[in-house]
Amino acid sequence: MDTESESGDDLPAGREWPAHKERRRWPREPATQKEHRSDIPPALAPLRFSTQDLPLKEQFQAWRAHMAPLVDVHLPDGKSPDDGFLAEQIGWRLGDVLIIQQRAQAYSFIRDQTMLRSSPIDHWNVGLLRSGRAWTEVNRQVTEAGPGAVFFGSLGYPHRGRMIDSAAVLVFLPYELLAANASLLQGANNTVLSGSLAELLTSYLTGLEANLSNVTAGEVPRLVQTISDMVVACAASSTRPDTSQIQAGMGMMERAHRYVHLNLHSDDLTPDVMCRALGISRTRLYQLFEASGGVFNYIRKRRLLQAYADLSNPADNRQISEIAEAAGFNAAANFTRAFSHEFGLSPRDIRKTVATERPVVPATLPACSQGTTIGDWLVPAH
Repeated sequence: MDTESESGDDLPAGREWPAHKERRRWPREPATQKEHRSDIPPALAPLRFSTQDLPLKEQFQAWRAHMAPLVDVHLPDGKSPDDGFLAEQIGWRLGDVLIIQQRAQAYSFIRDQTMLRSSPIDHWNVGLLRSGRAWTEVNRQVTEAGPGAVFFGSLGYPHRGRMIDSAAVLVFLPYELLAANASLLQGANNTVLSGSLAELLTSYLTGLEANLSNVTAGEVPRLVQTISDMVVACAASSTRPDTSQIQAGMGMMERAHRYVHLNLHSDDLTPDVMCRALGISRTRLYQLFEASGGVFNYIRKRRLLQAYADLSNPADNRQISEIAEAAGFNAAANFTRAFSHEFGLSPRDIRKTVATERPVVPATLPACSQGTTIGDWLVPAH
């Protein structure tokens, strides 16, 4: 299952990858690097995690702590933490989308209901395996993915699985980014995407991966939109007709986010109404949105993001005041102040750029600060 290479980075003396594993480390360097204009600096700063420089006895615990916000990981039966555990990740944030290049030795993982209740993470996940194999179980249905396979799943559902020694590219997309297609995507949860569309997605991610260090700020919005469109198209061709079992396992966080999306412009989108619709207490609702700064802050930000999309849409001819009202702001001045604080550009600035071919980009993209866990990479503090 694994590939071999004659070239690669050497690990420190006395430390090496298993003999049957390729030694090359992420990121892969393309044969030729395209030249990028010196007057347009790269927008992406890589986030890095590696166990290779840690003492053998500390390597797996470091990996487990790093992955804890996402899944609880365990070593295979018969494997001791004292033997060491080599793993590394390089993360790249394209707006709210996270791309991770990962290499790791064999491990198992689980994300249960307890974790879902307290976690702000309910992203969609696309995994492209370069080597190794992975098995994932959702509602007693197991999906197997091998080298070259494109796996699709949701972190908003409980699941478990395992991977042998592997290398992969993982793409995490926030629930809100694809919320309009949530029902369709739920039907494709825990599937291996196949067909010509999956091949196109694989080719696109492979090309993008080779040039992540050269991506500029102006390219980020279009890259995110392209990835999103391709993922939805692939999932649509793989959707199962019966999604009742998947719906039953939906995490409460995802249910709450989906409710906000479907009722985003309703005057009745209040905590009391949400509690009744979701069948949870007010305390539980506040716990769900604590990591997002509270339920009101979450709703406000989602409405501002929708307003940003509306203002960027050349086909939307509504007055700014109408878009402000739809976003829940009765006073245009309050809308402009909140919008400018969130994106670094005023609503009028956005409208002025609509007629141009250039993508609309906030003045400041989310910072790519070094996080201590994968959770910091997925849900960075703003």
